[in-house]
This record gives sequence, structure tokens and C-alpha cells, in this order.
Amino acid sequence: MNAELVEQAAHRLAGVVTRTPLEPSARLSARVDARVWLKREDLQTVRSYKIRGAYNLIVQLDEPTRARGVVCASAGNHAQGVAYACRRLGADGRVYVPGTTPRQKRERIATLGGPHIEVIIVGETYEDAFAAAKDDADRTGSTLVPAFDDVRTVAGQGTVALEVVEQLGFVPDVLVVPVGGGGLLAGVGSWVRERHPEIRVVGVEPAGAKCMAAALEAGEPVRIPSVDSFVDGAAVRLAGAVTYPLVRDSGAELTSVAEGAVCTEMLAMYQSDGVIAEPAGALATAALGTVVQVEPGSTVVCIVSGGNNDVSRYSEILERSLMHEGLKHYFLIGFPQEPGALRRFLDEILGPEDDITRFEYVKRNSRETGPALIGIEIARAADLPGLLSRLDASPLQVERVEPGSPLFHFVL
Repeated sequence: MNAELVEQAAHRLAGVVTRTPLEPSARLSARVDARVWLKREDLQTVRSYKIRGAYNLIVQLDEPTRARGVVCASAGNHAQGVAYACRRLGADGRVYVPGTTPRQKRERIATLGGPHIEVIIVGETYEDAFAAAKDDADRTGSTLVPAFDDVRTVAGQGTVALEVVEQLGFVPDVLVVPVGGGGLLAGVGSWVRERHPEIRVVGVEPAGAKCMAAALEAGEPVRIPSVDSFVDGAAVRLAGAVTYPLVRDSGAELTSVAEGAVCTEMLAMYQSDGVIAEPAGALATAALGTVVQVEPGSTVVCIVSGGNNDVSRYSEILERSLMHEGLKHYFLIGFPQEPGALRRFLDEILGPEDDITRFEYVKRNSRETGPALIGIEIARAADLPGLLSRLDASPLQVERVEPGSPLFHFVL
């Protein structure tokens, strides 16, 4: 893998993929006192950068190979790239997606591919889908189109960096890249290392799916024991055998950001910038100014990798954001089964700006108290100690629902 392969891929992709905008972000620039630009791959032909790698691989197949068809596994975005490429090149393909893939992405795959694509749902993780796709390829002789673990895919993804430098007209100081299986970071990092080694490249993983960090620590790709699938576009359990050494040798930094912080950033992007980003698309900007620090006055480019977000997820996004910000808390409270118990709770426990956002009460006539699950939203994180103090001083039976507990996962 070298810079020349990325540049060859750029020639193949010319006129096929969108040369996505590079836009300044006043909000993020003010946050870090630097000149921050967004590379808007959410405005790509299939609303993510994945078309670059998928097309670059499929277009290089000879006619007899292409006639046998292609298969892929994807959390959604790569499959859309494969679907678009198949329809444009007249190839037939089957895409395997895990059951956690949002409906919006599954429907887009079918629409983009038309009669050339069959969508097959299998398992709950990307690895489940990949195993099924590989078995299909072995059984049928179709070509497996990896989402990240192929040099042709990596070279296509790397064209994002080439475009950034061309559009800026000069070399940025920092390039912040979201990371799942490592295809984008491997492509970007390989091209930058050879052509512009002065650029600081930072990869950002979701905290619940740090497979590349695990690989770098172990000295080889290792399967991480569990994955938080919320950042579905980057929820990968095992870093690629191709991408790992490329990332390792690129000199790129690697960090991670909490899923709750990603949710807060998604809301800010939507409300302040008018950008509809999917969770993976907000990884780079969520990290900026928090886990990724930059020099004042420097030029920083964050890659917004995708915008395939299901609108039905925004209630969960808001919930996760509030909890991350320390504004939303849950309690199990045993209320006396007598008139006025709830009124006393409202008057004596809640602060003037506190709000009950969830109240589930089960009355049991054979007992003196009845349990209630209560969600409380506070105006400021600093208000929590006062709320907890009033709860402790009350005669009520109170159990806080702690993040990470089984009940907490049920509530969320």
C-alpha cells in the first residue's frame, strides 16, 4: 500500500463519487481557537465515504470475475457503496447486514442497488455478517468486497485526504479521522505519511468499540470481548489484518470518545450547524477540544464520515446525551401507599428547575410501599449533589440506577 495507489484510485473515482464540500465550522473554531474545517462526506453520493473503497475495488474486477457477482458484509454504509457500484457497473451482489443496522440504511441499500442487490439480515454484529458473506463467497465463487480489509478498499478511502489538501490549497496542521475497522485511517494515514508527513493525523474510535487500540496494544488484531453497537458505522470487534499494520506504520495517533459525547455532538451539529450526522460521522468532531487538543490558530480538518442516520434514533441520542452531560438520572423509589406521598416528593425533594421525565409506578395493595421508577432531569450537573442530599434525608427507600447496571440498560 502506497500513496500512488491512492492517487490511481482518485483517477478511477473521478466523475463517479462526489467531490464533497470542505466547509469552515465557526462553532468548532470558537471551541478550540483554531481554523476548523469539515470534510462533508455525509454529502457523498451514498451519504458516506464508503463508496470510494467499494467502487475502487469492484471496478478493477475483470468481466468474468464481475459476472460471478460480489458479496459484502456491512453495518450499512459500505453496503450502500457496494449497491451503488453494482448498479453503475451492471454487477449483481448480495449484502449481509447485522440485525442492528437501522432500517433507514437497509432501505437505502435496496434503493441504491435496485434489481442488482439482495439484502440479507444475519446476526447482531458486523462479524456475524462478515462470516456469512465469506461463507457465501467461498460457496458461490463470488468476490468478497471487504468493508475495510483490502488494499483496494483502503486506497479508495484514502482519496479523502488527497481531496482535502487539493481543496484547501495548502497542507492542514491536523486531520481528525473516525475509526472503525481502520480502512479510512489506513488509507488517509498511508497517503499523508508519504506525501505530507508534517500533517498530524489523529484517529478517533468509539469508547465502546476500541478494536484498533486493542490491536496496537497487543501487536496484532485481537477480538475485543464486547462492543457497544450504538456507533454502528464504527462498531467493529476485530481490526483488519490489512489495516492494522498500515495504521501502525502510519504514525497516526489514536484516541477514543464516549458514545454519550458523540450524542451531544450530533445534537450540536444538527441544531447549530444544520448537519445531520450519523454517530460515526460525529466521532471526529466530538473528540475535538475534549480528547484531541490542537494548537491555537492551527488549521484542523475533521472528517464527517457519514450522514445515514435514522430519525427514529433521536430520542435515544437525546437520552444518551443528557446522561453523559450529567443532566438525566434514574432512581427506584419506594413510595408509601397513602394519599399525598407523590405530592410530598414533588414539594420536598425536587428542586425548582428539576423535571420528572419518567414515572412508572406499580401499586401493590398487600405492602406498605409501592416501587416507582423515576427519571429526573436537572438543569445543571452541579444540581445533582443537592438532589441526592434531599433524597438521603427523606424517609423514602431510594436506590439509584447506576450506569452500567442491568436495570440501567433496560431503562436506556
